[in-house]
Amino acid sequence: MQTSDAFELPNVGAGPDPLSLTALGEDNDFVLLLFQRDHYCTNCRGQVQSVRDHYQKFQDRNTEVVSIVPEPVEKVRKWQDEYDLPYPLCADPDTAVSGAYDQPVRFGPLGKISDFFGRMPKVVLLDFRGEEPTIAYTHEGSSTWDRPEIDDLLETIDDLR
Repeated sequence: MQTSDAFELPNVGAGPDPLSLTALGEDNDFVLLLFQRDHYCTNCRGQVQSVRDHYQKFQDRNTEVVSIVPEPVEKVRKWQDEYDLPYPLCADPDTAVSGAYDQPVRFGPLGKISDFFGRMPKVVLLDFRGEEPTIAYTHEGSSTWDRPEIDDLLETIDDLR
């Protein structure tokens, strides 16, 4: 599956601000996008910390990780201040990028009004080794806890190499 959903988002973490997906693909074989639920989600906070603790393993596989939070820069910056993430942490306040990548939203129209209980986590692995980036893997969470384990993500990348 190919993707043309390149984007540029405000980045409060490591790397350039704004962050361009196209530029990331120039230096990496893979880009792992972590679409978070919202600023308050404890499972999202746990995931970004877990990835931080294993970040070098992703780097060893020439993979950049980008966490995308559907919140304004001010709220996303609080995560960076608290967790000191070594990878890009982007604000997507109007959910344009998460929408372009079809991040699941539960409860129909009601879920679209409130990301607090509507937006579900999603993980997308992009492969930049070809002429055009392709979506190599996705995981759509069916609950706030439904996220792939770090080892499973690393194994997926290894299988693609």
